[in-house]
Amino acid sequence: MREYKSPQSLPSAEELPDSNEAHIDNELQELMPGLLKAVLLTHWSERMDWFFGINMGIYYDPDEPPIVPNSFLSLGIERFYDEELRPSYALWDENVPILALEIVSTTYRKEYCAKKDEYESLGVLYYIVYSQWRRHKPRLEVCKLVNGKYVLQQDNPVWMPEIGLGIGCERGIYAGIGREWLYWYDENSKRYPTPQEQIKIAEQQAQAEAQRAEKLAAKLRELNIDPSGI
Repeated sequence: MREYKSPQSLPSAEELPDSNEAHIDNELQELMPGLLKAVLLTHWSERMDWFFGINMGIYYDPDEPPIVPNSFLSLGIERFYDEELRPSYALWDENVPILALEIVSTTYRKEYCAKKDEYESLGVLYYIVYSQWRRHKPRLEVCKLVNGKYVLQQDNPVWMPEIGLGIGCERGIYAGIGREWLYWYDENSKRYPTPQEQIKIAEQQAQAEAQRAEKLAAKLRELNIDPSGI
């Protein structure tokens, strides 16, 4: 793991360049992290000790360019400082992310070698790579840092006890697109629903409750009991 200089000699995240110019050449690099974050915003809505960054620079040295994963998850930090939110992420002010996710570009960008080594040296516990271009190997690879080296985990989904979430891939519909997506799972490999699915579930429950209420009212009327008077 890298050593960081004294905080007194380092700039704050607000003083560092943001990562708005990070190049995205694949729409999945935006949609997949967006789906994962949307689920966390509902599943962890009461928690304020986590941050999920998307295409945001992670600074480990103020004199070096940041590492910019497609997304990363950090725990034990403030979810947001104020209404301006985070422009970047400086490791001398924040915790090392517990998870980093890379969606493989249309042009290979060393996700399986150089970037992997960088996250390994930073001490990121889980490094995840998804490649839609793979045909003969798993498209999703989840590696866990064990004794300073990444070890490939075999399951789908992979349960991550340090986070309290599993991550995996399966076919579904998001943003009107039917394909394989990345999702969060519980300890029993049950997938957490997307916000759209949660709305649909709530509507179905409300409809079922209305039908039960109507059946009860009909029974009461058969007994010459006015249901409105109950």
